Amino acid sequence: MKKLFVIGFCGLFFIQSASAERGDREKPVHLEADRATVEDVNRKEGSRISTFTGNVVLTQGTLRILADKLVMKEDAQGFRHATATGKLVSFRQKRDRMDEYVEGWSEQAEYDSKTDKIELFRQARLRRGSDEVHGDYISYDMGTEFFKVIGSKERGVETGPDKRVRITIQPKSKSE
Repeated sequence: MKKLFVIGFCGLFFIQSASAERGDREKPVHLEADRATVEDVNRKEGSRISTFTGNVVLTQGTLRILADKLVMKEDAQGFRHATATGKLVSFRQKRDRMDEYVEGWSEQAEYDSKTDKIELFRQARLRRGSDEVHGDYISYDMGTEFFKVIGSKERGVETGPDKRVRITIQPKSKSE
């Protein structure tokens, strides 16, 4: 119960009327990497798998994902599910109607364009402005800015020295 309260309370400081940059979904996806393999073999079945390795950069509008390796599956409707891995995977996206970004880091990230969510695995960190959360797993809804954080002890895995969720909420000025 206490854990749900902490997650709910922490979600409150991120939830406001703003969300991820809405125009990003309508922008083209650009990918850069040292190597790429695109398989159209499964296209008849409605999906395509592409693998990018070496200094991977995915951009779509203000969304930017950096990784060592990225595997992207695209369905027949054009929705993409990307799994990014590396020593440090990072993402960054501008908040809608604000001059502020949401940033995240982890060892693995999974982005789903259909649900507009990103999941961060293993030593995950998420920052908006000067507020920051740490945990073993973070699920972040880019549309609503709702997130869930779980420590490695809760997940039953030992991925780092910090097994608990850590949250830093900076005081806001009265004008905010």
